[in-house]
Amino acid sequence: MFTSVTDPAKLPILFQDALNAGAVEDVLALFAPGAGMRTVAGEIISGDDALRAEISGTVAAGGKLTNVQRHTLLGADTALLVTAWTMEIDGPEGQRITATGTTANIARQDADGDWRFTMLNPLGTA
Repeated sequence: MFTSVTDPAKLPILFQDALNAGAVEDVLALFAPGAGMRTVAGEIISGDDALRAEISGTVAAGGKLTNVQRHTLLGADTALLVTAWTMEIDGPEGQRITATGTTANIARQDADGDWRFTMLNPLGTA
């Protein structure tokens, strides 16, 4: 269920909390229709099915995300969200793997005033 988000700077923490709770549908509700994502493997995906598969895979791997919002830049109903992140997941042999990075995510404000992600780029400028 989509929670109204009137401050785009809150999106990264809402994403973190929903992902850590294993609430795939709540994570997906933070995306605008037709949104896309660059995965940590560098693949560009878009659409509900691809995003659901990516988020579900992270949840299945025991993903635990910590986001720290660095910058929120606003202009023309668009926000650039720069967020430092740490992700812990279970590796293929059961070992815990930790990765870190800085995102460059984009969100847009819809006609109702709600903000949703349109593009996630956890690799930032890399």
